[in-house]
Amino acid sequence: MSFFSAPLNKLHQLLDDTWYGKNPLSTALAPLGWIYKLAAWSRRGAYSSHLLTVYRAPVPVIVVGNLSVGGTGKTPLVIWLANRLRSWGFKPGVIARGYRGSAKHWPQQVRTDADPFAVGDEAIVIARQTGLPVAVGPRRGDDIEALLEHSDVNIVVSDDGLQHYALARDIEIAVVDGVRRFGNGRCLPAGPLREPASRLAEVDLVVSHGLAGRGEFHMRYRSATLRRVVGDEESSFEAFPEKSVHAVAGLGNPQSFFAGLKRNGFRAEHHVFPDHHVYSPEDFEFPDGRPIVMTEKDAVKCEHFADDRFWFVPIQVELPEVFETRLKTLLKRILNGQETA
Repeated sequence: MSFFSAPLNKLHQLLDDTWYGKNPLSTALAPLGWIYKLAAWSRRGAYSSHLLTVYRAPVPVIVVGNLSVGGTGKTPLVIWLANRLRSWGFKPGVIARGYRGSAKHWPQQVRTDADPFAVGDEAIVIARQTGLPVAVGPRRGDDIEALLEHSDVNIVVSDDGLQHYALARDIEIAVVDGVRRFGNGRCLPAGPLREPASRLAEVDLVVSHGLAGRGEFHMRYRSATLRRVVGDEESSFEAFPEKSVHAVAGLGNPQSFFAGLKRNGFRAEHHVFPDHHVYSPEDFEFPDGRPIVMTEKDAVKCEHFADDRFWFVPIQVELPEVFETRLKTLLKRILNGQETA
């Protein structure tokens, strides 16, 4: 077990008990949650009343985000959405925060061979799975301007940013964890929410990774292969020769990744790292030669030292046809409005 695994497993367990269970710590933290909620409400009000400047892009903007902290599947949905928009004849570009990126200047244009430590791991995955223009930086308006300067994009998808009210948006899509939902329903730090769950009533589309509630669209992960981190070798889950593996995840919700491996017959020793962790070879000094299976966003940070033990699971998603129909209707309404403006 890695140096990080034991304490981080305990930390995740504490958060699960506090936010999704009945730990009395949540009640003790409730006043701080009320303060956070008030601050979020006040900040949003400042933008909606134009006390703070809002950037309006000259092209339609679709924001994909969530209400709770931790992984809900935003980035796989962004990849699906960008690829689908291209298939419908649009010229999409993607913007993202570039979280934990160390670049000295922002925004950054992201190529498939860009340094994940400079621009962020998720941005590399988006660029590789879409082949589309991607720009990252802390100011979403600047990111869009960079896309428009260097490419001919005519629609922008924002990975995260539901709470980034400095950016005007034409369509909002919220992603929900269909299993854990909103936990105890409280805002940080008493609960997992960045905004109250009532905010969902204002977004255009709600996508659920897992069980879908009323009015939500079910998003299903489709993963049936493993790819070697270095090289082009690929294997189906069924044909993979070794079912006993080390499972590595630096995610907001690592248990979802581990559960997926278990459902596909793997016996995994879990190694939990911080979200967006910067890996080093020392993190993988396991006392045996078993394969190491990780997420794709973890894999891009291990390519410079990975050996034959390292594999990752590429994730793709499926959405129902009715979701595509609803999205097309929203886009048509926006484009018709622009033509008549």
